[in-house]
Amino acid sequence: MGPQSDDGERVGRPRRPGTARRPGRGRLLRGVVLGLAAVVLLAGAGLTALYVKLDGNLSRVDIDAALGPDRPRDTPGGSKDILVLGSDSRSGGNGGFGGPDAQAGARSDTAMIVHVNEAGDAATVVSIPRDTLVTRPACERGDGSTEPAAGRSVFNEAYTVGGPSCAVKTVEAMTGLRMDHYLEVDFDGFARLIDALGGVEITTTRAIDDEDSHLDLPAGTHTLDGEQALALVRTRKAVGDGSDLGRIELQQSFLRALAEQAGGVGLTSSPKRLYDMADAATSAVTTDASIGSVRELADLARALDGIGPDDMQLVTLPVGRDPADPNRVTPLDRQAEQVWRALRRDEPVPASAEEGTASEEGGGPPVAGG
Repeated sequence: MGPQSDDGERVGRPRRPGTARRPGRGRLLRGVVLGLAAVVLLAGAGLTALYVKLDGNLSRVDIDAALGPDRPRDTPGGSKDILVLGSDSRSGGNGGFGGPDAQAGARSDTAMIVHVNEAGDAATVVSIPRDTLVTRPACERGDGSTEPAAGRSVFNEAYTVGGPSCAVKTVEAMTGLRMDHYLEVDFDGFARLIDALGGVEITTTRAIDDEDSHLDLPAGTHTLDGEQALALVRTRKAVGDGSDLGRIELQQSFLRALAEQAGGVGLTSSPKRLYDMADAATSAVTTDASIGSVRELADLARALDGIGPDDMQLVTLPVGRDPADPNRVTPLDRQAEQVWRALRRDEPVPASAEEGTASEEGGGPPVAGG
């Protein structure tokens, strides 16, 4: 019999896809680091000039300097917690204090906490719906002023208020976990990465027509270019119940297809495609200062690439519909704490954390698949 949590629930290795939760979702993280795998190959080939050029593509933020010592205690052992954001801006050059992009209304449309266990052979990914109402701590704006703390603040507003450092501060306040690293993926760079790959094939189970994202796809199989792929992962009102929960499901379906198709591309036989992917990947990301080089990112990519689908657990933050605003969701405290406690203890999240939640329901039946 495996170990038990304080709630008396069995915990153990993450489930194999198809035995519980949604099949195949463990491929998500491999899609996130796809372009970084190209960087690994370049680094291994010793292509110094290209290596230096790619290193110059990166944007960096010094999260540690921005937030200072008043942060959660780092968990013992060698586990890592990484905040991964998908955003519509590049705020990294502005340091860790928000900067002009934050003041201009930059948004973090996608947020995931990636927990890599101490052994380095399993990971848990927790998606945070952007519409989640949270208590945001006080944050420093780009002009040096302080934005007071706010209750019932939409999660993605933290990035708008104070950029990466405020996003990290908000996540640490709500989870009690110290984020070891920060990785931001710029959506325009993401589109370039898809184009460098040659597009991604995906099948829609019904038509998607979204005026906001300018996406118009009939039901059927399509090979999406970068612009279409970006519209797909950002579409919202045209899928499920129109909430961010439906969009999270759609994003996971797309990234599964991306990861599955990338494996057969044969990057080593196409130096130009290899370079284009590495260039797009490094141009697309903003990192914290501690992993702000191609070599350090390549090391991270190697570590993540060794975690296969059977070793992954994907979870959406347990939330319920907000009774005061149907367009918002609120964390379910007891179940959310099960998630954060499991990560602090370097354990898989118990299945009961998502049972009966809006997170489990998602935004309706699946709309797309690889």
